[in-house]
Amino acid sequence: MHYMLNEIREQPGWVDQTLEAERNSVSELVNAMRDRNIRFVVIAARGTSDNAAVYLKYLFEIMAGIPVALAAPSVYTLYDAHLHLDNVLVMGISQSGEGSDVVQALSSARSAGALTACITNSSSSPITHVCDHVLLSHAGDERAVAATKTYTTALATAALLVARLVDSREILAGLHTISARMRETLETEEQIFQAVERFRYMEECAVLARGINQATALEAALKMVETSYVAARPFSGADFLHGPVAMLHDGFPCFLFAPEGRAYPFMLELALKIQARGGEMVIFSRELEILDLATVPLKVPVSIPEILSPLIYAIPAQLFACHLSTLRGSNPDAPRGLTKVTKTL
Repeated sequence: MHYMLNEIREQPGWVDQTLEAERNSVSELVNAMRDRNIRFVVIAARGTSDNAAVYLKYLFEIMAGIPVALAAPSVYTLYDAHLHLDNVLVMGISQSGEGSDVVQALSSARSAGALTACITNSSSSPITHVCDHVLLSHAGDERAVAATKTYTTALATAALLVARLVDSREILAGLHTISARMRETLETEEQIFQAVERFRYMEECAVLARGINQATALEAALKMVETSYVAARPFSGADFLHGPVAMLHDGFPCFLFAPEGRAYPFMLELALKIQARGGEMVIFSRELEILDLATVPLKVPVSIPEILSPLIYAIPAQLFACHLSTLRGSNPDAPRGLTKVTKTL
């Protein structure tokens, strides 16, 4: 059995451990943010961690009303820019903590007077030495190149941070039960395994979501690209209608993530438009109305607040990518041309 599949299945336990272990560290960062009167956040990340950053951006803006920018690390590494960062929190997200461009972005921000923090899976990595506050995603050793458990533990840490910042009892209660809901979602693996055969020879697809699950669309597409070498293109459903929808033709595969919540009515409307253009749809949802439109409906069995839904919807996306990779004869643990740590300047 592949490491990637094992690591997907391990995620509920690691998420529970992370939420328990990081309560004090999260409280310390929240207190520092209040003491420093933080009015703006910048997040630096790459790859899967950048998708976690998208999730954190939505959390800060929706729940806390704090504007967030996703950093362009080359501003620091290529152009040696000096930014004015008073009352700014600069966060880095890095599974290994070794991404040199993210580390340099944080080091430069700290020198410029920013409050700095990171989410990483390695307590002794370089990123921890340039941050005022370190939040650990307790995911254990991740042996597959494609990140899975470091992604969901980073999401859980992000949700805990913002929920504590705004004292959201609803989200804190949701996090208390999130691992049980993740385990229930893992029980859909056989259904997903059966669905994958239809897409054995898929060469390209669109991966679509709206709102906070834009992180899910980005991550699902990345997993298919790096493990199955499919040209998977992620879009916000709204952006998709502003041009990329022209790629649709009869049988063109579209993957839609449509949990209940504010974004659901739009995703239902989008599914109807794709159906009218002859697109083939794999739909991940709990809502029967949209599942009835799918070529391949993949029912997510749990109800979850939309704010926390990326932790749940990442699981079927990961399972689909992993099983698709093995069906196509690839090794999801060791994608061609990739290593666990990618360093860029």
